[in-house]
Amino acid sequence: MKIGILISGRGSNMLALADAVSEGRIPGAEIAVVISDHANAPGLALAAERGLTTLAVERQGRTRIEHDRETIAALHEQRVDLICLAGYMRLLSAEFIETFRHRILNIHPSLLPSFPGLDAQRQAIEYGVKWTGCTVHFVDETLDGGPIIAQSPVPIRDDDTVETLSSRILIEEHKLYAAAVALIVGNGYEITGRRVRGKTT
Repeated sequence: MKIGILISGRGSNMLALADAVSEGRIPGAEIAVVISDHANAPGLALAAERGLTTLAVERQGRTRIEHDRETIAALHEQRVDLICLAGYMRLLSAEFIETFRHRILNIHPSLLPSFPGLDAQRQAIEYGVKWTGCTVHFVDETLDGGPIIAQSPVPIRDDDTVETLSSRILIEEHKLYAAAVALIVGNGYEITGRRVRGKTT
């Protein structure tokens, strides 16, 4: 299965997925392309160093639809089967989501449905919850609201800052994303309504 990864910045989850693929922890998968909406994204250079195909699809000066259509065309050109958002800081259009329905994954640094959107770690600390974590989910038209594939909890310590909490969540993100992608690539799941469950047969 060919994977396309969309990034906007450093691409740490992209690198974690690349490691998982190269180490055989996502059997039957290859990373076909890494695309960023910023030409100077550090993650593009890191992906190129790994020998991965990279592409910048700049979004400035264009509508979301125009930008998404160019990205869709690039994904089709690389014959991508599955899309992984890895710090991609742009909302996808309905056309993009419909084109790849149930084939777009995202990872979010909270236990959804709690704390969607930006600054999830800060939201969790300010709310006073004792546990947060990360979630891998299918992407639909709602903000961080698609069916949940996998979650991993992380405790919030009394002395946590946004930075310390974020770093501990990120460690779990790298493990969880690879495991979730392996599940999807291996077709070891089924979707019933909002529920994503492992196949029993």
